[in-house]
Amino acid sequence: MTELRSTVTDSNSVQLSDGVLRIAIASDKAGNSLDRAYFDRGAVALRQLARGEIKAGAVLLVGTGANFCAGGNVRDFASADDRAEFLAGLAGDFHDFIRALTAANVPIVAAVHGWAAGAGMSIVTHCDVAIAGTSTKLRPAYLGIGLSPDGGLTWSLPRVVGAARARDIILTNRALDAAESLDLGLFSRVVEDDQVLATAEAAAASIAAGPWRTLAATRKLLSASATRSLTEQLDAEAESIAALSALPDGIEGVNAFVGKTKPDYTSVNASS
Repeated sequence: MTELRSTVTDSNSVQLSDGVLRIAIASDKAGNSLDRAYFDRGAVALRQLARGEIKAGAVLLVGTGANFCAGGNVRDFASADDRAEFLAGLAGDFHDFIRALTAANVPIVAAVHGWAAGAGMSIVTHCDVAIAGTSTKLRPAYLGIGLSPDGGLTWSLPRVVGAARARDIILTNRALDAAESLDLGLFSRVVEDDQVLATAEAAAASIAAGPWRTLAATRKLLSASATRSLTEQLDAEAESIAALSALPDGIEGVNAFVGKTKPDYTSVNASS
């Protein structure tokens, strides 16, 4: 596991290994609340990834301690001299992380154990593959402290579960268990609690072993589909598949299939 020394000073916060950029979003302090220093470093690394300054085929989001992320540190909110100013700054920085997460344009995998509440739930809704444990729970949590959501939850949750369900979940502030979250499409898989991290790590590694240009193009198509007509999406798909067929990713994949061998994207990804 290699620390990105140009990006972070805490080796537990952002790491790069075998094509997977691993970002911790919550520390084991204050009940595994969202860690501002962690997500600030994560945003820097994600922007480096988007600019091509570092290379990865997948991002893995993790929490440290008992939970993925139990939300913002409410004690910090309460102790601020000017709560409105403090929350505006905190939300602004957190939203920079969310923007960087989506703009990185590589598949995002999350290892969601324990609670993902408030900002933690917001983050889950922006991930491509969310692996949870049987006892994992989600909760908006914002109304419980008299605040409205941030992190894009009011944008992303309706797109995942539908408008009516999103309104119910947010406005009643109810907790969702792993089974219901899986049924609603918030989780990709539910495994035993002690297998969450290993399963998410394996998923990220499997993605990162694939063709990175193709993965980026596919994620771009999936992300754009919600705002396109079918005709527009068909045109975009045709353009994408044609372009990839002339790039090393498509050439390697097609030639390996014809030659009945397993494609090796190691050198292909190194050139991407």
